Amino acid sequence: MNPAAPRKGLVPKPKALNCPNCGSQIELRALGAAAGVICSYCSSTIDATNPQLKIIGTWQAAMTIEPVIPLGSRGKLKGVLWEAIGFQQRGINVEGTNYFWREYVLWNPYQGFRYLSEYDNHWNFVTPLQALPAGTGAGGMAYAGESYRAFQTARAYTWFVIGEFPWMVQVGEAVDTADYVKPPKMLSSETTENEVAWSQGEYTPGTEIWQAFQVKTPCPPPIGVYSIQPSPYVGRVRSSWLFYGAMCVLLFCLMVFFAILAPSKTVLDKTYVVNSTSTGEKSFVSEPFTLEGKNDNVEVGINADIANQWVYFSMALINEETGQAFDFGREVSYYSGTDSDGSWAEGGRTDEVLLPKISGGRYYLRVEPETDPAFASGLKSSIPFRVRIVRGRPFYFRYFLGMFLLLIPPIWTSIRSAAFESKRWAESSTGSSAASSSSSEDDE
Repeated sequence: MNPAAPRKGLVPKPKALNCPNCGSQIELRALGAAAGVICSYCSSTIDATNPQLKIIGTWQAAMTIEPVIPLGSRGKLKGVLWEAIGFQQRGINVEGTNYFWREYVLWNPYQGFRYLSEYDNHWNFVTPLQALPAGTGAGGMAYAGESYRAFQTARAYTWFVIGEFPWMVQVGEAVDTADYVKPPKMLSSETTENEVAWSQGEYTPGTEIWQAFQVKTPCPPPIGVYSIQPSPYVGRVRSSWLFYGAMCVLLFCLMVFFAILAPSKTVLDKTYVVNSTSTGEKSFVSEPFTLEGKNDNVEVGINADIANQWVYFSMALINEETGQAFDFGREVSYYSGTDSDGSWAEGGRTDEVLLPKISGGRYYLRVEPETDPAFASGLKSSIPFRVRIVRGRPFYFRYFLGMFLLLIPPIWTSIRSAAFESKRWAESSTGSSAASSSSSEDDE
């Protein structure tokens, strides 16, 4: 699709001629620039460069394809007024299935030729290139400082054509095409026996085309994901992860700040012994201790020196003045051994519980330990355990919970972005291996 050089003196006024095959009137809008014109009545291909309007070929068929942009329509795109002068339907055959797209020839006497291509209601504004792109080591192409990734190669055929073209187009014409993408742009090559023509396409919303050419019918929505359709997640993945990182830093600073302010004062640290063989009363109370402050948490930690045993502690934190009790229970169990898979262990010798918003005052701890005497045989009958009570323990769980919940938006956005790119590259003949790379490029 090499355009002829535009001429400043060319007047954009159609010239009426008669088709030498059927006699129908033909309007030549790009007179002097168009190489071939196809009669819309009999589909004869006419050499527009021949003064005698020589017929190159004929294709007698009913006109079953109507361009949505009527030939002769004028519209302003990219700041330039264009006139639609040609239309063709092209297609490729993949494993016995035909896939079609449509192309419009646009003409401006001072800018030359441009093209609009449409596939599944996705539109592409195409500009012929005067300079050749350069190949890259990864099999892609580079042009104007940008790298394009190989997307698809195919042999394209012309199935239907009317209007004026800057080359001798005919039904059945075949070219080898190669597309390279960097959304929202595409580099395309069309290779024949005699030449290689390069062009650059830019994704253009259909609504913009409809508005420019004042198309009366409603603009249909695009179907699926197009090869250079801009991802709606461009920049969103990166920004969501940056926001997540900033929020994590903020939460960490808050955690450190409140940890420094937390009193974290040990008010009781004693070691006691429970006898697993004793049948008498095992419950006892600790010496009184003071919880300072109005309302703060209290952490009760237990460490029992056990092996292949368990101990259950029924406890109550009791206010010495009011008698109010906060009951809770904890179990400590630890087992280990060896088997055919090697050594193993389960459980642990320590446990703790955090009691929130305990008012200040004088308290004592009631402890009732319990263990199964059946486990006493061959094991420790006297089990020492340590009770440690801390007032104002920093509470970190809420911060880590916040960090976890903040993960949901960036992960969801990343998944949606990857799914969008997978749909894009599902149409590629290069395979889906490029999807991950494309996804990272789209997120720049």
